[in-house]
Amino acid sequence: MDRPELEEKVRKVLAENLGRDFEEVTLEARLEEDLDADSLDLVEAVLALEEELGVKIPEEEMESVKTVREAVDLVSGKIEGGE
Repeated sequence: MDRPELEEKVRKVLAENLGRDFEEVTLEARLEEDLDADSLDLVEAVLALEEELGVKIPEEEMESVKTVREAVDLVSGKIEGGE
């Protein structure tokens, strides 16, 4: 999967799980401040990303993610690392 396709998938999953329009979930959007995601929202989004993309994302790693771009980078690293 190339980077633009991965970005679109992650944005789509986050939009669905956070109840936001796809257009709102830009790479620069901050999860908490811009998308109003609380900790439960983020846990649910991580579970959805894991299921959709076949990766395992430890909760402690997701805690450091603040933007959609950082989420894409984290997932990309998991896919490339085969985790």
